[in-house]
Parts: sequence; structure tokens; C-alpha cells
Amino acid sequence: MDVHLLVYDLSRGLAKQMSVGLLGFQLDAVYHTSIQLNGREYVYDGNIVSIIPGSSHLGRPLEEMYLGKTELPMEVIEEYLDSLREIYTVETYDLWTHNCNNFSNDLATFLLGKGIPDYIVNMPQTVLSSPMGQMLMPMLNQQIHANKRGGGILGIQQNTPGSTSKPKAELHHHEGKVHNVTNLNELQSLLEKFQNSCAVVFFTSATCPPCKVLYPLYDQLAAEVGDKGVLIKVDVLAAFDVGSAYSVSATPTFVTFLKGKQENRWSGADRGALQGNVRLLVQMAWPAHAHQSLNLPTFSNPGTKPVLYTKVPPLEKLLAKMGSDAENPAVQGVKHFIEARSQDGPAEATLPDMAAFTTFVRQSIKNVPTDTLFTVVDLMRIGLVDPRFSGYLAEEVVHGTVTALLEHINDLKECPYALRLVTLQMACNLFSSQLYADEVLSNDKLRTCLTQLVSASFLDDNHNNVRVAAASLLFNIALANSRKRQDGPGDVLPQDDQIELAASILEAIAQEESSGEALEGMLLALGYLAYRMPLDGELSDLLRTMDAGNSILEKKKAFPDMKLIDEVGSELLGRGLNKP
Repeated sequence: MDVHLLVYDLSRGLAKQMSVGLLGFQLDAVYHTSIQLNGREYVYDGNIVSIIPGSSHLGRPLEEMYLGKTELPMEVIEEYLDSLREIYTVETYDLWTHNCNNFSNDLATFLLGKGIPDYIVNMPQTVLSSPMGQMLMPMLNQQIHANKRGGGILGIQQNTPGSTSKPKAELHHHEGKVHNVTNLNELQSLLEKFQNSCAVVFFTSATCPPCKVLYPLYDQLAAEVGDKGVLIKVDVLAAFDVGSAYSVSATPTFVTFLKGKQENRWSGADRGALQGNVRLLVQMAWPAHAHQSLNLPTFSNPGTKPVLYTKVPPLEKLLAKMGSDAENPAVQGVKHFIEARSQDGPAEATLPDMAAFTTFVRQSIKNVPTDTLFTVVDLMRIGLVDPRFSGYLAEEVVHGTVTALLEHINDLKECPYALRLVTLQMACNLFSSQLYADEVLSNDKLRTCLTQLVSASFLDDNHNNVRVAAASLLFNIALANSRKRQDGPGDVLPQDDQIELAASILEAIAQEESSGEALEGMLLALGYLAYRMPLDGELSDLLRTMDAGNSILEKKKAFPDMKLIDEVGSELLGRGLNKP
């Protein structure tokens, strides 16, 4: 997809005419920017808003600047935009340091690995450096403050038909959409992807008026189903091979699939039948789990968040241990980003040159001595606290910076304590963005590296905090999979990986005698790995064979006051392992 920067002049030409007299230098425009992508214009106006390009009251842009082409799917881009909505809010808007141009710069960096032109991003500071800019600042700030009370800054959302913005409560609720397929291969690929849940195929045609009447309802049902299934639309006049394969002789015709097998088929434009059949299909694919009737307050809590290691050490001391590498512009850029985020909040921190930093990390794997490599990893750990930083690295995972780093550390014959600890903490912080959580679950190479790191770290009897960090990393992996298990599309973590992780953590639990914090982390990780698992699956069989519930209850002798032992050992892996 092509990515364009839309550049507007808020002064409507006055800046170019009067800037020399007022400011003492030439300012061609008061720049307001947005990103055009996939037929929509994305802009920060107190909230992140999506509009039809050029349809706001600002009129046509002064310039449409081609930035490049992105291969990222819209699902990934939407996920990243969700993470930005927590940073780009009405409350955090600042005309001088956190504005539409900063948003455009962050989004462009994620999409393309490079930001927008510096002269646009730096324009506010250029104005503020002049005497007249300083004089105008209080008046302009007062106007912006008044606009904030109205819910927007430039009035784009309020004054633009067709604009959309998600409220905070829906930031992580993924609405489903109708997938239009044009050939049999596309259809089979989608059906295979959802073979563990359900699918609906709507056979239609451009010459079918009754079909078109059902389109709005079908869109509504797709949003309702979300990730728990997939709703597909096929125009049989355009996709002859699909219509022929399913012997479609009339439209509208509907075919439903449950757990990879055809479940129902009917024809006709009956709204009630369509709505009822789709909702019944989803209920059949996602029946109530036996664990939902147990007393499991820890694991039924929908607000549980991943463990992040957010502490910022004295950066000067950290960089001093890097030696001459500390002067690298990529390192200094991340340092300034961390400092701005720590002192003034995420809204005041602009992403550094991420491409330069990932290049520096890959070079460090080869060039930095093992006993000082922890400084590079720790700098990355602190940056990863910000979802924009981790979101970029999730998109960059194809280049393998994090994977290469993990492989290098796992291959060391003796990994220094400091390096192992910060690597575990860095890996936990990958989960600050849902994008990276998805990568961990779906990327075999990356997940194998993390599993190896966790298993080796559980064997460290000398350092409690290494075992705590390893348990936290496994908890984050298990929590991410548990959410997919509950909200769709079902287990993403392969069964073999689940079994390997469960066996590893059960062994670690059995050996843990000194650290209550480590044991609690292990129990949480195992609990989320098991919560709402298929009770006739291989993981359940393993836990029964290993008598996991009673093994965990044995830990009450060493840790008599830990309530989580009963919740996991007696309820989840005791009563919860009974087959329905």
C-alpha cells in the first residue's frame, strides 16, 4: 500500500506572506499533517481520527507527499493505531511538543522505518525560538485549552462526516469484518485459518437485489462475531471456480463451517434465519467452558496485564559502561527518547531513529564483549516499555534483530548473570504491544528462542530474580495465548510448545523451595497456560499424567500462606481437569 503525507497550511497562506515581519524569518506554512493510507486519512485531532481523504473543513491539502510503500496488512496497522490511541489523547495534546505532526511521524516510522521531514516536525520549536513566538504562545495555548473542552483541537472529528474514532473502552476490542474472496485458493486459505472455530460463506452476485438488502446485516454480524469466526462473501459471477466447487445455483446462498467441517446450508434472503444461524454457529464453536463454573478469581479477571520491567537506571552510568559505543547517534537517540518519556511522559517523547538503533544492536551482537552486552540489552529493555518502540520491533521481526540477539545469548556456554537477567526482562517488555504478543505466538523461531531462554533460566538455583523474570516471561506468553483462547480465534500457541512449557514449569515448581515470588510467578504462568484449555487435549492429558494438581498442593508445606496454590492446585488442576 502506498503511504502519503498530507500537508495542510493552517494559516491559509498568511504565514508565507507575513512571517518575515512577525517572526524575523521565512515560514512557508503553519504545517498540519496526516497520513493517507488504504483510502483513508489518519489524523490526530485530540483523538486519532480516520476520515475520507481531503474531506475535512481544512479543504484540500497544500501538498500530497509520497513517503513510500508498506507491505503491512491493515490488521497489523490497526493494532498499532490502537496502541497510539493511549498516547495521543485530548489531554496530552500540546501545540508545541505533541501534535498532529508528531503523530504522523510516529505512524510513518512504523509503516516505513522512516519519519516525515524534519522541517515539519521541528516547526513549532522554530517558531518558539523567536521573540514573537514566545509572545504568542500564551494566547495560542489558551485557545487550544478551550478547544480541548470541546473534545477536539481543530474540529476535524466534529465537522467531518464519515470520521471514525474508537473510545478508550474499545481500544483492544477487535471488530470482525467481512472478507471478500475472489478465488477458491483465497477461500480455502481463510477456512483453514478458522478450522478450529467457525466460518460463514455468503454466495452473492452483483445482479442479486435481495443479496444487497442483507449486506448491512452481514457486516453487523461480522463485527459481532469478531475474532471468534470469519464471515466471507463471494460474488459467484466473479469467482466462477468457487461457485462451481460449492454447486451454487442461486443467490443468496449461505454455507457454514464448524471446526473445519460443513455444518449447514440454506438459500434465501431471510434476515431472521441468517442472524439466528450465525449466532447459533458461534455458540456451538465457543461453548461455555467447565472452568468458568469454578472459583478462579485470578484467571477469570479480564483486566490482567502482562508483566513489564519499567525501572529506568541512571542512564549516564549505563552508557558509561558501553565505552565508545555510547557516542553512537543511535544510542544517543534512544537515550533522549527514554529521558523525555521518563521526565515528561510518553506524549513528549518522539520515537528515535529505530532503523539506526536496530542496526546498532545487530552490530553489537558481533562486536560488543559478552560481559558488557547487557548494557545494549538493557537500553533496549527500557525503550520497549513504550508500545510504539515495541510495535516497530514487532513489524521489524522479519529482519530478526530480537531473534538474533536471543539466539546469540542462548548459544553462550556461560551467560553472565547480568546479561541473562536483563535479557529476560527485555523479552517481557516485548509484550507492551499486542503486536509483539501476536508475533511471539505465531513466529516459530522467535518463540523457540524464548522457550529455550525460559527453560535454561529456571535452572539457575543461585539467583531468585532470574527465576522470577523467567516466570514473568512465561506468564506473558501464557496470558497472550489465553486471551486468544477466550476471545478468538482459539489456541495460537502450538500444542507441542504448550506441553514443553508446562513440563518445564512443573519441574521448576517442584524444585522451588526458597522464593515465594518465583513460585507465585510460576503458578500464574501455569495457570494461564491451563485456563480454559481443551479438556480432551494433549495438555490436559499431560497434566493428569503428571498429577499436576497434587504436585502443586505439596508446595503448601514450604509456602503455607500462598492462596494461589489452592486456586491452581485444587481448583484449576484438580476439579478443573475433570472431563465433562
